[in-house]
Amino acid sequence: MGSLGAGGNGGLWGLGPFHNNIHRRRDKKRNKDSNPSSSKNAAAGESSTAASYRFPLKQAVTAASLVLTGDTIAQLRQRWLKNKDSVRHSQDLKDIASSLLCEHDWMRALRMTSYGLLLYGPGSYAWYQYLDHCMPKQNAQNLVTKVVLNQIVLGPTVIGIIFAWNNLWQGKLSELPNKYKNDALPTLLTGFRFWIPVSILNFGLVPLQARVAFMSMSSIFWNFYLSSTMSR
Repeated sequence: MGSLGAGGNGGLWGLGPFHNNIHRRRDKKRNKDSNPSSSKNAAAGESSTAASYRFPLKQAVTAASLVLTGDTIAQLRQRWLKNKDSVRHSQDLKDIASSLLCEHDWMRALRMTSYGLLLYGPGSYAWYQYLDHCMPKQNAQNLVTKVVLNQIVLGPTVIGIIFAWNNLWQGKLSELPNKYKNDALPTLLTGFRFWIPVSILNFGLVPLQARVAFMSMSSIFWNFYLSSTMSR
């Protein structure tokens, strides 16, 4: 995942409207620190925050929703290709809808959604916080560094985790080495080809206020690809 631009940053390898919350909290912290009378209270607040952990529910739900959307599109496409001849000759919209939805793999949908909710959402949120803490200044050098780190650190991590999560749910952990061997590298390279141009486009051409929406929409296509890869 990559942080792109200022304020409306997006994320690579899935989804990423997480930076806004990070920047808002940092701005609040700066405002508190600028007031001498509240410095002690701010220090106490920081220590209590460090001692407690709050599950990033909003980010987790956002991730789960986008992963579910991508998986649903992937499943509908697969059934459309499988039943396209019968669907084309059907004149009843109800028959078309039932033929596309009756065979929906809800366990697969739950598998992918749980990955977004429990793993990707919280994990990517923590990753963004770490990058923002290490490189708080928004300049070209930090932008390039974050994008590169996302490609060489987060990208392989995401691929490795989602493959393992998928095989664990299916009770096929013994097949995981072959899954890595056959699909991991092609998936990783596809991620490079997809997300690097998207990040450049997002940072260079998309208006600031539309960047989160643009990256979220882009993530749906990536989740569609991941879901299709997992079902092979």
